[in-house]
Amino acid sequence: MHAWALRDRTFSIGPRALILGIVNVTPDSFSDGGKFYGQDAAISHGLALIEQGADLLDIGGESTRPGSHPVSIDEEIGRVLPVVNELVKRGGVPISVDTSKAVVARRALESGAQVINDVTALTGDPAMPEVIAKYQPGVILMHMQGTPTTMQNDPRYDDVVADILAYLNARIQDTVALGLPIEKIAIDPGIGFGKTRSHCLELLARLAEFRALHRPLCLGVSRKGFIGKVVDRPEGERLIGSLAIVADALAHNAAQIVRVHDVKETRDVVRMAAVLNEARNARPRQGS
Repeated sequence: MHAWALRDRTFSIGPRALILGIVNVTPDSFSDGGKFYGQDAAISHGLALIEQGADLLDIGGESTRPGSHPVSIDEEIGRVLPVVNELVKRGGVPISVDTSKAVVARRALESGAQVINDVTALTGDPAMPEVIAKYQPGVILMHMQGTPTTMQNDPRYDDVVADILAYLNARIQDTVALGLPIEKIAIDPGIGFGKTRSHCLELLARLAEFRALHRPLCLGVSRKGFIGKVVDRPEGERLIGSLAIVADALAHNAAQIVRVHDVKETRDVVRMAAVLNEARNARPRQGS
């Protein structure tokens, strides 16, 4: 069992994985095409995800889909901050902000956010480490090869699992050296971020190897492109493929946080997986 400490709350993870519901406040998200871009729509969507069973919400104001380009700090703040403010007041669950910009992170943390989910693992903005050290949030350190604009331009690895394990281990150590307790750190192998379909499938098949890092693993596969390639479905029809991956990861005790668009359906998978794992663990071993 892992402990994941946020700013003023600690989750004891296990046997049930946490559900991190996605709230995209962007006009160009690959998954929902700006459906919740307006502030009122994003707030209503966040509240609905909480009703459906989200343990936390992850609010993002800049698309990181393949080929996307960054937005200005002011634009990202304008998108994210009003939504953070309202959901902190009304939601009752911890709020994560998906950003790699230090100013956005600082403003969100000052507004009550509990987690910074950074696709650059705190390396994209030289001012980010100072913000993290000062405010002591929970963090999710993700691996990405390249940037969202370039990451799918022929990504290569010697051994995709070993390479990403080494990277995340180094980022954990560097983050602890900032003065952030290790209990505040979760990791994300970055499925689809600078990875081919083959890389993604190998990562998922060997996901349990990341247990060697002794930190909660956040799995983000919801509706992603490699699923579409496998099942030949567009973005809006990848729910079952997404749930199949979550179920497999949980059956292997390989993920402790699942970042998803479809909270209601994922909640049932998470609950069933927890019950099955408990039943499996309760069985007497042969010879005992």
